[in-house]
Amino acid sequence: MIRYTLRCEQGHQFESWFQSSSAYESQERRHLIDCPSCGSNKVERAIMAPRIVGKKGREPAAQPAPAPAAAPSEAAPNESTSLMMAQERELRAKLKELRDHIVKNADNVGDRFPNEARKMHYGDIEHRPIYGEASPDEARALIDEGVEVSPLPTLPEDRN
Repeated sequence: MIRYTLRCEQGHQFESWFQSSSAYESQERRHLIDCPSCGSNKVERAIMAPRIVGKKGREPAAQPAPAPAAAPSEAAPNESTSLMMAQERELRAKLKELRDHIVKNADNVGDRFPNEARKMHYGDIEHRPIYGEASPDEARALIDEGVEVSPLPTLPEDRN
């Protein structure tokens, strides 16, 4: 995992974790990274001070001073936790909104979901928005057949 300090076109600075530098580059190219402050997806890596480890990896050596803040709206270090909590709340709210939209606008076909999805895919019945239940094996089989399926977002409070 790698952590990058990022900056959007509006000058907002924030941090995000990525599987690798190539994963970051791929997401950046596809405009999948959004600024948590303004929502802009025009994001680039900000200048970062490297973490230098001292002899035998025991104690960090002195680190260079961090780069000056690029924007006055940048969160102070003690605000980063509350910013992450705000981002998590916002993400959960958006996931709940998405799920609620699907539930409101699609038919719940329950455990008939795999069969109904196949029938629509092969043109046996008219296409319509549906949701329902499928085991992981059933979902994999649908995907292998080329049937487009996605799981409904599940939030921690849904499991309690």
